[in-house]
Amino acid sequence: MAVTQVAANLYRIPLGIVNAYLIDHDGLTLIDTGVPGSAPKILAAVAALGRRPADLGHILVTHLHIDHTGSLAALKAATGAKVWMHAADAALVREGRCARPLLPVPGLLPWAIHTFLMGDSPPIEPVETDHVLMGAAELPVAGGVSAIPAPGHSAGQLAFLWPRHGGVLLVGDAAANWRGRLGPGLVFEDLDEGGRTLLRLAALDFQIACFGHGSPIVGDASGAFRARWPGARRPAASEL
Repeated sequence: MAVTQVAANLYRIPLGIVNAYLIDHDGLTLIDTGVPGSAPKILAAVAALGRRPADLGHILVTHLHIDHTGSLAALKAATGAKVWMHAADAALVREGRCARPLLPVPGLLPWAIHTFLMGDSPPIEPVETDHVLMGAAELPVAGGVSAIPAPGHSAGQLAFLWPRHGGVLLVGDAAANWRGRLGPGLVFEDLDEGGRTLLRLAALDFQIACFGHGSPIVGDASGAFRARWPGARRPAASEL
């Protein structure tokens, strides 16, 4: 199982077209869980770090889509980890649902992703969220992580800011870095809201950006965001 070190105590787990991430600080924290059937690969990544399933204490979920929550129930059962998710998406995942109506941005790949998410793919295994977030919050995991609302791609999408290494922003699908080309996510519930989210995220300060789709940006990642989305505004205190 390939595990790539992004920075000290931060690892990327490639799961086909989607990524999960592990933070190894005050125990293990997993960000997102891949499609159904990804649990063995993620647990192999845990083992590759010399750790046991029980060392995984927390799972942070960026949003409800099947490529991010597909193995959530299996990993929670295998590890006993506590799940953190925004209330808007947790309500659907509790019922085994993993999508709302989506619109693709122009292009063949967005259309293909849209077809995959909105087709006849089976529902995910229902799972309860241990910590339901209503908005921005400071999470007592990995030495402290900020949950930042990032709606647009999904009403309940969250980005997570880990303050180590000058700031690590775990973007979910608010943005993507396909083949080294930074851009918006490929499908959205609300395109306008997604655009506003990108401007808010670009105004933050972070050196590393980790994406659900594509390779991380290491070094002045917020500068890359601001160059891609000029006009960024700093979020209000209530949004941090």
